[in-house]
Parts: sequence; structure tokens; C-alpha cells
Amino acid sequence: MTDLSGRVAIVTGGGKSLGRAYALGLAERGAAVVVNNRRHQGESDEQTSAAQVVASIRARGGRAIANYDEVEQAQAGENMVQAALTAFGRLDIVVANAAVPQAAAFHKTSAEDFRTIFDVGFYGTLHLLQAAWPILRENGYGRIVTTTSSAGRFGNHGLTAYGAAKGAIESLTRSLAAEGAARGIKANAISPYALSQMTSAYLSGEIAERFSPEQVVPMVLWLASEDCTANGEVIIAGGGHFRRGFPVETQSADGVGRNMAAVFDEIRDKAGVAYSSSNAAFDGLLKDMHLDAASARKKPN
Repeated sequence: MTDLSGRVAIVTGGGKSLGRAYALGLAERGAAVVVNNRRHQGESDEQTSAAQVVASIRARGGRAIANYDEVEQAQAGENMVQAALTAFGRLDIVVANAAVPQAAAFHKTSAEDFRTIFDVGFYGTLHLLQAAWPILRENGYGRIVTTTSSAGRFGNHGLTAYGAAKGAIESLTRSLAAEGAARGIKANAISPYALSQMTSAYLSGEIAERFSPEQVVPMVLWLASEDCTANGEVIIAGGGHFRRGFPVETQSADGVGRNMAAVFDEIRDKAGVAYSSSNAAFDGLLKDMHLDAASARKKPN
């Protein structure tokens, strides 16, 4: 059982589906939670999904407050961080979950459609992390869980904007992991397969039951905990099963003076090598070229 007693978390998109399950799980393990979900037109505070999740947490003896900021607004991240500090005096965990779906081919997706999806999915994540980052660095501790998707790694028909936004989040997460390691901050991404508002049209019956949001929660709780040893990882989660996702490059082929079609055929047939960082990938290329990685790097003046 992951113990999060005394920790304070922010969960965006925390009013429904996966976000709701994360917020409830964090609170059950002892964390105080800022539950963010936008207010829809005509809703009173009590009617909002965020307030309903807060009520559920408090009914179980937990601590939580609701936040109604729209994550795409530039000030939203600062507002959420300030809400956590005002209500609970600290911030330890950020779970960036908010996103909007897309289901339209590229030729039917306008630049404005791209902006909308990026504003919520990518910039909604960015605004929050930029606001939280100085606090986590100063504290010398933090846990960040972003939300990516297989569409961000593999691409998919009808998901050009959504996939691009998720791919950007994945790269942002790995870069933050590299920058935050020395400050006690671990940043990882969860890539969930679960029944949600986005997937309800595609999952039904026994499959929908097996892929409940609650099946993803244990990994998110571990990634949010002090016990977490992962950093810069993408964890795919669904139906109670988990796997790692990571960049893979093949060994290189010497292409000097060769036909590029033949070079491609050669690298297409080579085995993939998993690299933990861009530096490791470059070192792998140097190795293929029989060059020494240490001598290739410029020495500081």
C-alpha cells in the first residue's frame, strides 16, 4: 500500500474518469488533493464534477479542495499551485491529466483545431508544470506524472493533433526528468488504456469492465510516491497490466557513397536498441563508427 500521508497533490481533469480515480486514490493513501476540473455553463459549485469528487474524498475522511480553472489559460497553473499552498501549505505531486479528444482526418483539421487540442493537452500541462517547478526545486522533492498516449508514440489516423500534443508531452517529461534528477524531482508519464469519455464509443461490455480507470491507479500512486525509483519513463497501463515504452533506434549502417534505398533496407532489418537518453543514443552511433565517446565530447574550458 503506497503511503502518501502528508503529501499534497494537484490533479487536472480530476472530476471524471481517470482523473477522478487518481484523485480518489491519492486521497485514500493520505494525500491532500486539489481537484481541478472546469466548470460547465450553468453549473453551481455543488454540481461540478470537481466538487463532487471533493465531497466524496471528504466523506471518507480525506482532505481536498476544488479548482475550476480552465487549464489552457496561462494563469491556471499559478492559480492551482497557489490554491494548494494556501489550503495545505505545500506541494509535492502534480498529476497532469486534462486533455480533449480529436477524431478527424488531417485534411479536416484546421490550425485552430490544432491550437485547441494543444492548448488543453500540451499547454495545460506546461502551465501547471512551470508554476509547480520552482516550488519542487526549492523543496528538493517532487513527483510529476504527465499523461501521454500510444498516439503520441505511433501516430494514428484521425489523431494528428492529439498525437502531436501527446508526443510533445512525452518529450517534455523526459527532459524534465533529466533536469529535475539532481533536485529530487522524478517525472514520468502514464499512457493509459481505460474506459473514459474519450474511449466510451470504442469500449463496451466485458472489455469496458476490464479496462476500468481504477486498474491504472496503482501505478500512478507509485509514480507519485517517495518509493518511486522510475524517472523519465513512460508506463503503459490498462486492464491491470503494465509495460514500459521507450525510444528505440537501430544500429547504424554506413551510407557513405551508397544508394540510400539500399541503406534503408539494411537499417530496416537491423535489431532495435533501446536508449535511455539522447546522449546514450549518440554514444551508440559513435560506437558503430568505432569512435570513442569520451574523446568526442568537448572538454569544458
